[in-house]
Amino acid sequence: MLSATAEHALRAVLFVAQFPERTTFASDTIAAALGAPRNYLSKTLQALAKAGVLRSSRGPGGGFALAIAPAQLTIERVIAPFTERPKTAVCLLHNRPCDVEQPCGAHAQWHSITSHYDRSIVHTTIADLLSDQLHQVSALTAQNVS
Repeated sequence: MLSATAEHALRAVLFVAQFPERTTFASDTIAAALGAPRNYLSKTLQALAKAGVLRSSRGPGGGFALAIAPAQLTIERVIAPFTERPKTAVCLLHNRPCDVEQPCGAHAQWHSITSHYDRSIVHTTIADLLSDQLHQVSALTAQNVS
């Protein structure tokens, strides 16, 4: 359900969020880590900075960093600049509007699916997505210390 750009944006934010001790990442570093085209990802990162998801700084040591703590940053906020929502829902089965007043045979089930998706992206944070990853890193760090 995500566009390619929204997926790259989410992957970039997750990459940056995995390294809270690091202040910034160059766009080339993020692109290489994700296997994404450098110029394409650079534009995506700039859009995230313009949307207030990332902060950017120029010059030596500059780059991109999270502008919002992972626990407060939702998936919806990350993908919003790259997601277009249709103003009127078009029927999946017919070439006409489809809504509660004019439902098609697939309307109720499709509405349930999209509503669940919408609730999930609004309530799931970057910290939620990384929780297993961060627990694994904490466990490895604890093992190395003892």
